Amino acid sequence: MARLPPVSVEVVALKYDQSTQHAPQMVAKGSGHIGDKILQVAREHQIPLYQDPELARLLGQLELGDEIPEALYKAEAQVILFAWELNGTTPPAGVKPPEPPQTAN
Repeated sequence: MARLPPVSVEVVALKYDQSTQHAPQMVAKGSGHIGDKILQVAREHQIPLYQDPELARLLGQLELGDEIPEALYKAEAQVILFAWELNGTTPPAGVKPPEPPQTAN
């Protein structure tokens, strides 16, 4: 089987524990072979993968350990909602799911 070329786009990994964190935190980022390794580890641990190249580019500007900035909360809320849906769970009590993104007509 032929080996695929390394990922050429930015790959980011976030961690979020609502009980201890104010916002999701950047825990890994990279492209090429590092991006491939991040994706491999995520798949091995059955971590949901969400593709949004523009959001990944913006998040890739953060330093490891940084929390995502408030300006990106709405976009990040879509990622969290996606993960909840994949896991068949619902938002915790008192948490309102984000509104779907508006589309241009």
